[in-house]
Amino acid sequence: MKLFDSFSISASGLTAERLRLDIIAGNLANSGATRTAGGGPYKRKSVIFSECLPEMREVGKNHAGRGVKVEAVVEDPRPARQVYDPAHPDAGVDGFVAYPNVNPLNEMVDMISATRAYEANATVLEAAKGMALRALDIGK
Repeated sequence: MKLFDSFSISASGLTAERLRLDIIAGNLANSGATRTAGGGPYKRKSVIFSECLPEMREVGKNHAGRGVKVEAVVEDPRPARQVYDPAHPDAGVDGFVAYPNVNPLNEMVDMISATRAYEANATVLEAAKGMALRALDIGK
């Protein structure tokens, strides 16, 4: 792997984790939304990552990955939370209100995980930058 490959790999990780943080923030912001444009309560979203692999042109050679990419943003299939509140405007005939399937505690754990992954990618990027600058100093 070349030195500059680490820049693009870390940058892809930074971009992916930033999107993950945005999705988590959206989940938290909509954790009380009982009505959406599509009907029903908000559904929790999550991000699916996959490895960016180069094309395998030469058989037998070790082909390292080229970072991470966002494969999809998917809705959580778990059902909505049902809370008995007959006075709520979105209550059904049985008096239950469907609330989003967002658990703030799980979202905070995911946020910490995404933040740590973001920080790790930023650290790798800084280390690679330092190595590149030192290599240039040697060439002087």
